[in-house]
Amino acid sequence: MTLFGIDRLLAEPELRKPLDGRRVALVAHPASVTQDLTHSLDALAGAGVNITAAFGPQHGLRGDKQDNMVESEDFTDPVHNIPVFSLYGEVRRPTSQMLSTFDTVVIDLQDLGCRIYTFITTLLYVIEAAAETGKSVWVLDRPNPAGRPVEGMTLRGGWESFVGAGPISMRHGLTLGELGQWFVDHFKIDVDYRVIEMQGWRADDAPGFGWPDDRIWINPSPNAPNVNMARCYAGTVMLEGATLSEGRGTTRPLELFGAPDIDAKAVMGEMERLAPDWLAGCAMREIHFEPTFHKHIGKLCNGVQIHAEGRFYDHQAFRPWRVQAVAFKAIRNLYPDYELWRDFPYEYAFGKLPIDVINGSPMLREWVDDLQAAPADLDALTIPDEQAWIEERQPYLRYPG
Repeated sequence: MTLFGIDRLLAEPELRKPLDGRRVALVAHPASVTQDLTHSLDALAGAGVNITAAFGPQHGLRGDKQDNMVESEDFTDPVHNIPVFSLYGEVRRPTSQMLSTFDTVVIDLQDLGCRIYTFITTLLYVIEAAAETGKSVWVLDRPNPAGRPVEGMTLRGGWESFVGAGPISMRHGLTLGELGQWFVDHFKIDVDYRVIEMQGWRADDAPGFGWPDDRIWINPSPNAPNVNMARCYAGTVMLEGATLSEGRGTTRPLELFGAPDIDAKAVMGEMERLAPDWLAGCAMREIHFEPTFHKHIGKLCNGVQIHAEGRFYDHQAFRPWRVQAVAFKAIRNLYPDYELWRDFPYEYAFGKLPIDVINGSPMLREWVDDLQAAPADLDALTIPDEQAWIEERQPYLRYPG
């Protein structure tokens, strides 16, 4: 049986002992549950932990904000009668008033293993705020459902944002607890930091390859409905910077892409022609869909669904970032004048194209838009970054492969 950090904290009184006499805040979301599906807020309070405040990241403590980039408000929890502060509303960093409500902050967030997922930036911001005020930080560790593989270019200096907390690969291959320790060391943060490790988690074991098969999947955010999405996300998240639909407003968001004015079969054929080796480890299928909200609302789209699951999935071969990159490249080749890139303030980053904010530099977009650039040119930029990150993260790995 796989025990997450929250399960061990509840089962082992000695682990909880340092919290005695401390005011404790919890950072959580809907996937913050125990092995019996009790929410961590209720479970910790029931175990006698003195919970005095809670924090919700993007989409809120309850996960009630369905669409992307929708802010949440503070409220008072009606059961525990404690303040619940939003870290995706008027502020994204805890204020001094918020920090005054606790001595130790316990972070129990399910991550997706992708640099752009905002929960890891919230982790960094909470660690930094705690360090400034002498608070302790505990991370209750959870699996990285995408496992250990690394992919994508490293975020460049000057491109830090709420979806880019530091110079790591797009698909980083760390758990939240491991990544927090890397933040502490990389940014030289003087803080009392502790990880309650999992028990029984093996990062790349079949059949889950990151997600243990004895645990139920619960959406950590409203458009993260399953493990296939988590595997695809390091690539499909780039669609948030494109005019193509990523499937928001359908039941399979961030597992697909499409638009009313593309020929999906032609796009798949061009992807295969350009970089067949980049498409390994998954299957692609032509689909039609009509989003009920977000991009192309109410319009019939022709698109591609990526299946990184079942007999089609090869954990070590699948490279979602390259799959999506070559999809963009195929569309650019087939439709040279296609208006592919969106232009709006993405996640509080002004004056920059969203696709560049997402990738942490303009290099991916420039490669797509250069009709002479080949897949080998993107590999030449990316492989050194991936190799460097694999080496840099090695000391932070806490669990067997």
